[in-house]
Amino acid sequence: MVADQIRARGVRDQRVLDALERVPRECFLPDDLRHEAHRDYPVPIGHGQTISQPYIVGYMTEALRLEPSHRVLEIGTGCGYQTAVLAELAAEVFSIELIPELADRARDTVQGMGYRNVSIRTGDGYDGWTEHAPFDRIIGAAAAPAVPTALLDQLADGGLLVMPVGVAYQELQVLRKHGASVETLNTLPVRFVPMVRAH
Repeated sequence: MVADQIRARGVRDQRVLDALERVPRECFLPDDLRHEAHRDYPVPIGHGQTISQPYIVGYMTEALRLEPSHRVLEIGTGCGYQTAVLAELAAEVFSIELIPELADRARDTVQGMGYRNVSIRTGDGYDGWTEHAPFDRIIGAAAAPAVPTALLDQLADGGLLVMPVGVAYQELQVLRKHGASVETLNTLPVRFVPMVRAH
């Protein structure tokens, strides 16, 4: 999977590739779908959600330019696969999931695999996680019509935010914060589940 779907399509950061090699993707899928773990497409994980295509996980992770000292906020824990990849590369990962059942399952999986630098809570991703801000990096796994203001407010100066943006047409945006301004570094057409509010 890593060689054929991720490295071959341009992901070059060796730390990211090594992390993807170490995290067993199949452990994050429902038992009846584990045989699809390494296929080149999103796979359902229940509650209308999916685990992202392997290439997209690799692309987004590389786009974050993670350092071992970084504190990361993840919006949309899902099954916890991206969370575990982030935990391999960063000092701390704070992840928010709207659906309680998915948050509980992801927490059990991630903790069961021995990750101790991850905190997962049920909540509204639009609000971020104020108590632990600012974050060096923020990653979103669901598409919002625009980048939520609260997330930009919680991004450290010089930090990067990677998330899909749009409704009918979506782009994966990579943004860097410079004081009160935000620079768009890169975009890629994508298709993600919509980011919804708790209410």
